Order: sequence, then C-alpha cells, then structure tokens
Amino acid sequence: QVHIVESGGGLVQPGGSLRLSCAASGSAFSSYVMGWYRQAPEKQRELVATISSFGQANYADSVQGRFTISRDNAKNTVYLQMNDLKPEDTAVYKCNAGLGLYQYWGQGTQVTVSS
Repeated sequence: QVHIVESGGGLVQPGGSLRLSCAASGSAFSSYVMGWYRQAPEKQRELVATISSFGQANYADSVQGRFTISRDNAKNTVYLQMNDLKPEDTAVYKCNAGLGLYQYWGQGTQVTVSS
C-alpha cells in the first residue's frame, strides 16, 4: 500500500503564491505517474496537472502558465507551485499516484484564495 500526504495549502490573497507538496511512501515512486486534482463545492473533480515518471508535465488550460508541477524522486515527493492565484482556484487539492492498475490518493489540502 502507498500512503500519500499532501501539505502546503492555506489562505492566500489573489495574485499570491503557494507551493503544495505530496509525499508518498514506497520504493516504486520513480515509476509512478503523479497528478494533482482539485474539487470545489458543486463542481466536478478537475485534473490540474500531471507529471510522468521521466518528468513530462501537462496542465489544465485554466492553470497553464501559472502552475508548475515537479517531482523529486529521491524524496518521493511531487510539488505544485501555484502563482498568480485567483479566487476560482479555491478548492481541495488532492494528489494521485498511478502505476498500471494501481492508484493511490491522499486526503487533500485546502487552498482558499480570497481578499
């Protein structure tokens, strides 16, 4: 079993920045595709960004140019740097690790963007 813990959420003003961290257990971390998802009240869960085992990143159009996903395989950690935050970015952000048929999820971290 892979255990995932997200951290770094909080309250920030519009235009501000936050960095989320996702720490995962297990020896196969470097093989996982990692992703960040978010869900706001009364909205469907949204894919924010993914990063492959070799570092190829993809982003939702709504965050392109503002968010950056990265990974440190030596630390079993993936990051989401969020810049120029907007109120519509407010959501619970969850981290996902996937390898083949196996998927693992954290409990999420709350990001609130408000003045």
